[in-house]
Amino acid sequence: MVTCPVCDGAIDVDEEDVDEGDTISCDECGADLKVVGTGPLELESAEDLEEEEDEESYLEEDEEEDEDEEEDDWK
Repeated sequence: MVTCPVCDGAIDVDEEDVDEGDTISCDECGADLKVVGTGPLELESAEDLEEEEDEESYLEEDEEEDEDEEEDDWK
């Protein structure tokens, strides 16, 4: 058993049947959860992970633009 990070409900999942990166759903709240670790089993909200990835992607694009502007300043 593992606990849903969204609603704290118990999720009955066989830890041997899931791999890191798999997505499962909480039976109580319906949240999509991503397996982020398997020893011990760790779950995170798939929505939260997508938001984090979007923020990281946005920050990386900003850094690249800043670097391009700095290079242009030197020319």
